[in-house]
Amino acid sequence: MSRLLEVEDLTVDIPLGEGVLHPVRGISFGVDQGETLCIVGESGCGKSLTSLAVMGLLPSRAIRTARRLTLGDTDLLTASPRLMADIRGNRMAMIFQEPMTSLNPAYTIGNQLEEALLQHRPVPRQAARERAVYLLEKVGITAAASRLGQYPHQLSGGLRQRVMIAMALMCGPELIIADEPTTALDVTIQAQILHLLADLQKEFRMGMILITHDLGIVARVAHRVSVMYAGQFVEQGSVREIFRNPLHPYTRGLLDCIPVPGKTPRGSHLGSIPGMVPSLVGDLHGCSFRARCGFARASCEADIALRPLGVERAYRCILSPEESARAAVAEAAS
Repeated sequence: MSRLLEVEDLTVDIPLGEGVLHPVRGISFGVDQGETLCIVGESGCGKSLTSLAVMGLLPSRAIRTARRLTLGDTDLLTASPRLMADIRGNRMAMIFQEPMTSLNPAYTIGNQLEEALLQHRPVPRQAARERAVYLLEKVGITAAASRLGQYPHQLSGGLRQRVMIAMALMCGPELIIADEPTTALDVTIQAQILHLLADLQKEFRMGMILITHDLGIVARVAHRVSVMYAGQFVEQGSVREIFRNPLHPYTRGLLDCIPVPGKTPRGSHLGSIPGMVPSLVGDLHGCSFRARCGFARASCEADIALRPLGVERAYRCILSPEESARAAVAEAAS
């Protein structure tokens, strides 16, 4: 596989009245063609701002820096606003969390789908309309041609999300960023959307970044996982490694919150992570998870770098892999 997206030491800072907010702090990752990378973590950890930083859609006051940010052979750090406008929706596209606020209520579904293609391709409007109908059918919307004249409020939440997916695919992008695309949907529709995304990715050979807080989703669709906490990646690895051998206490805490069919007794209490997420305003140092970790030591007050454990496997903790394994056993027994 060829590396499609390369991100190295990405940081986002937002000046505030009380200091500088550091929502994304020196993260690095890559996405290959046809691969799904899941970025997982609780609300407020910096997942969505990471995706907006890659797309170049950050708030005006936000400051983005990185050593490297490339899409194929294109340097996104030095790209002009005009070039970024041509890349967005064309070579990379985003599926936003809430389609009702992402679709324009004043325009029909057809107008919004066609515009996505007409903006980037020299094609007649009839060809854009045919492409829209084709993709609406592809994402499982029946009577697709008749839907083009409808407005977003006339569609259910599941149909609106399918329209957003079709819109993202209009130009055949190399990379799709899906920011919690199933959050506003019920469980049955969530499963349908996830299967749809997986099928479309295989068919069109796209790279995909899926942002979520739901590890159940990660287990079903991811190839690789990056666990995010307080603006940093605390663990990275394949989905098999993360679920079978989590090395960071935060990752284990997230997994303990998930009921396991056949293993979690009915009526038993699920795991929880004590404490609160730390403030990311001002000077930051040391392990951000130390105040919530049962294995914290004095050395956790110092900054801790990601510890590589081979290709695409790393974690940010002072515990060795052997100590982490013993800690996992101790947590299970408690």
